[in-house]
Amino acid sequence: QVQLVESGGGLVQAGGSLRLSCAASRNIFSINTMGWYRQAPGKQRELVAVITAGGSRNYADSVKDRFTISRDNAKNTVYLQMNSLKPEDTAVYYCNAVTYELGYRHDYWGQGTQVTVSS
Repeated sequence: QVQLVESGGGLVQAGGSLRLSCAASRNIFSINTMGWYRQAPGKQRELVAVITAGGSRNYADSVKDRFTISRDNAKNTVYLQMNSLKPEDTAVYYCNAVTYELGYRHDYWGQGTQVTVSS
């Protein structure tokens, strides 16, 4: 089991920055992949960025060169640094953790944090 708690959302003007944090209830070094997803009103949840236990990163095309995902294993925390924010980045952002236990994939989700970008 993994509990995830996000923080850092809020209201920001276009062009501004925010940093989201996701604190995990256990050592994230043992978690295969951690990532951030977002869901805007009326839209499906979409991948924003993921980072593996080995440090490999993958980003959605819409956020490349603006967002950076990182992890601090000592703090059991994953971050999403968001720069040059646009109104279309407005969404609820969810932290995700993926583990494989006895050959089965388990997905864990945080409660979400709202990010609103005003034009």
